[in-house]
Amino acid sequence: MRIVVAAVGRLKQGPERELAEHYTKRAADAGRALGLHPIDVIEIKESRNREAGRRMVEESIALTESIPDAAALTVLDGRGENLSSDALATRLRRWQEDGKPAVAFVIGGPDGLADSLRDRAQLRLAFGTATWPHQVVRIMLLEQLYRATTILSGHPYHRQ
Repeated sequence: MRIVVAAVGRLKQGPERELAEHYTKRAADAGRALGLHPIDVIEIKESRNREAGRRMVEESIALTESIPDAAALTVLDGRGENLSSDALATRLRRWQEDGKPAVAFVIGGPDGLADSLRDRAQLRLAFGTATWPHQVVRIMLLEQLYRATTILSGHPYHRQ
């Protein structure tokens, strides 16, 4: 199964990019035996529109174009579900067992996502009620995807 992380904004060179690449590589290594492809990280340019609503729509259109056909769609949304790592791993396993060719995790920009994209999601995922910079959310997501692969493979990285 293919895993896509589509995000508005580009991580600049430095510790954030290094950490994101670290978890992306580790998830690829751990997921190979599970039939998971390496994570595709797709960076979408931030809209330059002056109106927040138009920015969200423009960015959401660009994000939608990066979602593979028939993919299970998860959007990162502060009003979404707070899943445990085990629950996220279970969702990944279920999507794979259901024959989903891909799962797409979508992270909006500072203004969020348009309702039209958010309403299509099979899962709205939150990392607590705090407000997080979207670059940090990307790193947290990549770590959780790595953790999910270790849970599914029985690796001792995850402890409860």
